[in-house]
This record gives sequence, C-alpha cells and structure tokens, in this order.
Amino acid sequence: MELKKNLKFIQVFSITVGSMISSGIFILPAAAFALSGPSILISYLIAGLCALIGCLSMIELTTAMPKAGGVYFFTSRSLGAMVGTLSGLLMWMAIAMKAAFAIYGLASVVALYTGINFFIIGVIVTTFYTLINIKGTKEAAKLDVVLVSSILIIMIPFVIFGYPKIDMSFFKPFITTGGGFNTIFATAAFVFISFGGVMNAANVSEEMANPKKDIPRAIISAVILISILYGVILTITIGVLPAADFIKSINPIADAAKIILGTPGFIVITIAACFAFSSCANSGIMSSSRYPLALSKDNLIPKIFGRVNSKTNTPIIAIILTGILIILCLSVDLKDLVEGASTVILTSYILTDVSVIILRSSKVRNYRPSFKVPLFPWLNILSIVLFISLICHMGLDAIKISAGLVSISLVVYFIYARKNSKKYALLHMFERFKNKQLTSGHLEDELKDIVQERDNIVKDDFDKVIEDAPVFDLEEQYELEDFLKFVSEKLHYLVNINKNTLFQQFSKRERESTTVLHPSIAIPHIIVEGKNQFVIMLVRCKKGIKFSEEFQSVNTIIVMAGTQDTRNLHLKALAAIAQIIQEKNFDKQWNEVSTTNNLRDIFLLGARRREDS
Repeated sequence: MELKKNLKFIQVFSITVGSMISSGIFILPAAAFALSGPSILISYLIAGLCALIGCLSMIELTTAMPKAGGVYFFTSRSLGAMVGTLSGLLMWMAIAMKAAFAIYGLASVVALYTGINFFIIGVIVTTFYTLINIKGTKEAAKLDVVLVSSILIIMIPFVIFGYPKIDMSFFKPFITTGGGFNTIFATAAFVFISFGGVMNAANVSEEMANPKKDIPRAIISAVILISILYGVILTITIGVLPAADFIKSINPIADAAKIILGTPGFIVITIAACFAFSSCANSGIMSSSRYPLALSKDNLIPKIFGRVNSKTNTPIIAIILTGILIILCLSVDLKDLVEGASTVILTSYILTDVSVIILRSSKVRNYRPSFKVPLFPWLNILSIVLFISLICHMGLDAIKISAGLVSISLVVYFIYARKNSKKYALLHMFERFKNKQLTSGHLEDELKDIVQERDNIVKDDFDKVIEDAPVFDLEEQYELEDFLKFVSEKLHYLVNINKNTLFQQFSKRERESTTVLHPSIAIPHIIVEGKNQFVIMLVRCKKGIKFSEEFQSVNTIIVMAGTQDTRNLHLKALAAIAQIIQEKNFDKQWNEVSTTNNLRDIFLLGARRREDS
C-alpha cells in the first residue's frame, strides 16, 4: 500500500516550522541562559546558520529522493545498509526524543497549573497525537497549519509592545560564565535541537504533491523565519526579564509577556506555548514514524513495522511504536534528552553532507536532484567541520548517550538487517577507480523509478517501447554498410522480416536522403510490411559510424522500424526523440554513461511532453 501524495507547500512549511517553534523557544532558553547568559542570542544565531548551511544537503538529497525515511533513505543508498540502519534507527529515536521534549514542555505547563501528575499528562498527550496521526497524514498536517498560524498571530503583540520596553542593561554582562566563544559555541550545540525540525520535511517528502519545488521553498523559508523569530523573541525576553527570573522560569517567554502585557499577555503566550508544544509533538510523531516504515520497506527490520493501513493510508504500527518510544523518553532527564537528541541530529547532518559528496562523486547517472548545494564540495566540507565542532562541544555525557543508541542500532543490523544489504553509491565510486563491475543496476533502476514518481511521469507508448528496446554499446568504428547489416541482424526477428530485406530497406532509405540530423546523431527509420510491429534500437558507437564523407563519426543512432498501422506511434516516437536529443546536456550524458541501462534511462527520463497512451 502506497502513501498518499497530498501534502502541499503550506502543510510541509507548517510541519517544519511547528517542529522548531516549540520547546526550543518556550522551554530551552532558560537552561541555555543558565549556561551563557544573554549571549544565547549569538548561540541561537550560530545554530540557525549551521542549520541553514546543513539543510542545503538535505534539500538536494530530498529533491533527488523524496522518500519516506529521509536521512535513512539517503545514507542507505549512498553509504550502505549498515550506515543506513544506524541512521534510520538513530533518527527515529532522535526525532521521537525531540517530540518527547515538546510533550515534556506541554505537560510541565499543564501540571504547574492543574497539579495533575506530569507523566500522566504526557501519556495522555502522546496518545492523543498518536491517534491523530493514525487517522491520516493530511489531517495531522492540517492541524499543524492551524497551530502554527495561531502561534505566529499570537506572537505579534508580544513583539510590537515588547520592543519599546527593552532594557539594554539586562544584556550586561553579555557572557555570564567563563569560556568566551567556547561557551557560546557549546550553547549553540545545546540549543541545536531547536532546529531539528528541518528533518521533518524530508521524512514526509514521499507524501508531497510537488517535492521538486515545495521542499526547497518549505525548508529554507522555515529555517530563515524561525531564526529571525528566535532572535526577535529572545532579544525582547532578555531585555525585559531579569536574569535571576529568566534562569528559574519554566516558560520565560510567558513570564516576559506578563511584564509587557500583564496577566492577559501571560495567559495568551502560555496558550501559544501549548500550541507550539502540540505542533511539535504532532509533527514529531508524523515524521519519526516514517523511519521504521522506510527500514521495513528495505527488509532491514520486520515488514510488520511498515505495514500501511488500507483505510487511513498511514503506517499504524510504526506510529504506535513511536508513541510508545516517546512515553519512554518522558522518563529521561531533560538535559540528557536534549543533549542526546541534539548529538544524533548533528550526526545526521554530517551523514547528509557525506551522502551528497559520495553520490556526486560516484557519478550515479539517475541521481537527479532539482536543487543542488552551491559551491560543491567546499560548502559540504564546511558544514561537516561545523557539525563535528558542535558535537565536540556537547560534552562527554551526550556522546555516551549517542554511543549507547549506536550500539543498540548495530545489534539490530547484525541480527536482522545484514543479510538484506543492497548496492549503494559508494561502490559506484570504487568502481570508477578500480574499473570493476562491483555494482548491479539496482541503485540506478531505483533512482530512475523515484525520478519518474517524483515528476509524476505517466508512461506513454514511447516509454513502453524504449523499455523493451535492444541497446548496444559498440567499441569499434563501422562503415555504414556494415552497421546496417548489424542492425538488420539484431532487428529482423523482432519485426518478423528477413534480415536481407531489412538491410535493403535501410540502405535504400539512406540513399534517398540521409537520416543524420546532426554530425553526431542519426535516426534511421523505415516502414516495414506486416501489422502491429514497432521497435526501436538504441546504439552508441564510441568511435563513430561513417554515414558519408560529410558525416564520418556519428555516435548516437536511434533505429526505428514499424508497420504502416503503427505510423502514429512512429511519428510520436520521432517527436519524443527530437525533444530529448535537444536537451542541453544530451551529448555529454550520452558519451559519459557507463552501461546500456544508463543509455536507455536517458530516454526514459528525458524532458519531453508525454502523450496519453
């Protein structure tokens, strides 16, 4: 059962924003302020800048492979099943921990004013949003749109009335603890979980209606908006809330609102915080549950974990497991929860940068992102260095937590997933250097199918003919007569015509007028006797076919033969071929690809107008 593609830009944007504007701004600033004081402004700015740089690789990979499981899918296809299994299970736990962090915030606020046990509230909230996600992704996404819109509207008066009340003396000293920039950078690592929601767009990309356009717009605009919003809100909060009150506050933004707008402001911002916690919890469950779904599709965990319900089109088992994991996370110390999740999320950013480098370097032909990281590979390398630095500043406890999660993931891999490993891009890169056929066509075929699905390509008659077409890659140079004999030998049994008759027809066609369209491209085509016969043959001749004195090195030959009753298909095929060979990079792709399947894929994935079958 396939997932429905019904998420649009506003819904994905809301999922991404909703995952970031929650505990990261309403709960975390108090703990961050205790670490470094007002300089948390710089820490959040650094975290946002790192997230913006890191998300570029995420966007490239997601536009190339909009599949459920996001980081898992990218890393498994570039670095192999072991790294993929590790990243999939780690990110499932990390995003669930982030959702637990949001539910922790919501439960804390409700417990403070009701006296109800914190853990009971957390279980109730988790159960509620688990059921929402079971009902349907679109319904969960619609709820996120409402919640995020409400939060943004509520924050407007906080900003308007709070700015004039800023007391600049509250920003001194700017760094309240020793360590200087190291303290600021360590705090940036601590608060990076605030930007972990960027992953959520990648995780639900398979359910997007137009991932090519909406993924870059949704992710980049969400990171920029949240970075600006964090900066503005924190500036006002630091400027109106005394440091001692800031550190001990459960919800410093609401306490600042009380100073700015009185009790009504406190109530309204507390409501906004609850909306934010709810949005993050909702999108976190939606996002993290896609990891077990993707892992099960590749047989790296049992199939039952990825079963999609026929009525709701949602992975119910994966969603329920995610809800259980979140409830378990609620019993973990808040600091450990934040540091562990941040470390794993930082690691996933490193893996996405490495994946882009591997996929581009491997020259996998059907890797076709609609967005590419600029300044490759230098920006990717910078991103890797930044995230490694942030991890090093997280401290030993966070690294121990991550090491424990890695150990659990490795156990799963060696017990269950190892025997189901697939081919991956790193092998393609080794193949380039060793000149060995280490890989099968599996990855190329899978990426081809993903591109067709992403671009909503509905196969027409031309596609079906190309899929069945014989493809040849010739090493030696041919004279025209010898080449036409070769063509006739290979095609005669497909159209039920004697090979000598075919040779005579092709020869006659070339004598009447050359079929060379370009010094490097020819399309020999003839009408043959019979009914319901039409074939295409694709040929690359590396040293060229000598068609005439004028055209002595034609290396791209598309041969067509069909009966009179398939003339319409014949004409459609000519039109389709004309569109494909006019693409800017056609000659380069044709000459550089390494296999006959790659040659076929150039035509199957070529940009053209498709006819109804």
